[in-house]
Amino acid sequence: MIIRSGGCLCGNVKYSVKGPPLRVGLCHCAVCRKESGSAFVTFAVWPAHSFETAGEIAIFGGRGFCRSCGSRLFNPQDGEVEVRLGSLDMAPTDLAPTYEIWVKRRETWLHPLAGLEQFEEDRGE
Repeated sequence: MIIRSGGCLCGNVKYSVKGPPLRVGLCHCAVCRKESGSAFVTFAVWPAHSFETAGEIAIFGGRGFCRSCGSRLFNPQDGEVEVRLGSLDMAPTDLAPTYEIWVKRRETWLHPLAGLEQFEEDRGE
């Protein structure tokens, strides 16, 4: 079983996830753009029982941050945990998005990723 580890910039928060993610996506929404300071965020979602964390986090709007350095790490929600792939210790080269959300906010200079499901807003689960 694959175990992936990750954490914040200062090292005060560490986490691990076991097994394959439920899904991998890319988000262009205004909130993800603001909180990341980037044009989009890439994330993967694991069942909550596959996730472990150590260290003190702050939660704002359902999003987990390191209290010390402010690194954005994960969203614990409804039995799942959405992990920011950039916070993993090793590049997740075997994980690729299968969908894009909030594409109506995608920058005009970014093109849709070929073969991915496209959602104007959220997935509408």
